[in-house]
Amino acid sequence: MLSAECVGRSPCLVLCAWNLGLLTNVMHCPFCTGAETQVLESRTSDDGKNIRRRRECASCKKRFTTHEKVEGTQIWVVKKDGGRELFDRDKLKRGILRAIHKRPVSLDQVDFIVSEVEREMLNNKKEEVPSKFIGQAVLKKLKRVDKVAWLRFASVYLDFENLKDFQKIIK
Repeated sequence: MLSAECVGRSPCLVLCAWNLGLLTNVMHCPFCTGAETQVLESRTSDDGKNIRRRRECASCKKRFTTHEKVEGTQIWVVKKDGGRELFDRDKLKRGILRAIHKRPVSLDQVDFIVSEVEREMLNNKKEEVPSKFIGQAVLKKLKRVDKVAWLRFASVYLDFENLKDFQKIIK
């Protein structure tokens, strides 16, 4: 049973539930799957909707980063063929990672681009977003980070068929 002091205080409620063993979802170390990790540092994003935590495993002493975010409305992506699918951060990240292959772009920069694109799509306040809006947003951000990665992404996104397509977009 939770103490009377906990009523109406969500952080305390969570702590009491944790101490009583009511919470079973534990952050496991991605290296050794140890269940005890210590938070070394927490940073909140500017908009207050994301928290980045640097953790250390008590068992293997390796460090890793976790991200917490507020879940809001789901975004449906309307594809070129008219089909619809849920917005997938990982799919977007994979596409950007292909474009930056062997380029001097950090994973933090990629994560930032993905977060910014997702934020833009959420700010549209529409449940459905055409895939071309997402592609254009990525192109805009990649162009500032790395022009070669931008051109690679554009070649797939804009479905280049020959050398003239490359020449046209470069001009």
